Amino acid sequence: QVQLVESGGGLVQTGGSLRLSCTVSGRTVSSCAMGWFRQAPGKEREFVATISGSAGITIYANSVKGRFTISRDNAKNTVYLEMNSLKPEDTAVYFCNAVDDRGGRYWGQGTQVTVSS
Repeated sequence: QVQLVESGGGLVQTGGSLRLSCTVSGRTVSSCAMGWFRQAPGKEREFVATISGSAGITIYANSVKGRFTISRDNAKNTVYLEMNSLKPEDTAVYFCNAVDDRGGRYWGQGTQVTVSS
């Protein structure tokens, strides 16, 4: 069974920082394309960042480029999203996503990030 468990969300002021974690069981993060998505109230879920399985290539949404960093720790089987210079428009539920080498797609339960102005 594949499980993704996010943590690290919370309430932060504008300009602050948070680090989200996504710990995976049932798959290894180095063999999956791992990503972060977010969904604000009344809006569609949107892509935030991804890191590829083998080469570790990272891609970011334009809205977070230069402020957010996705990384992974293979030993801990965990993916991180370091978020700096947070803005109120970053407020959303953040979801971790994994796509394995068989095309299986898995989601975490989400963690709330709230940025106050």
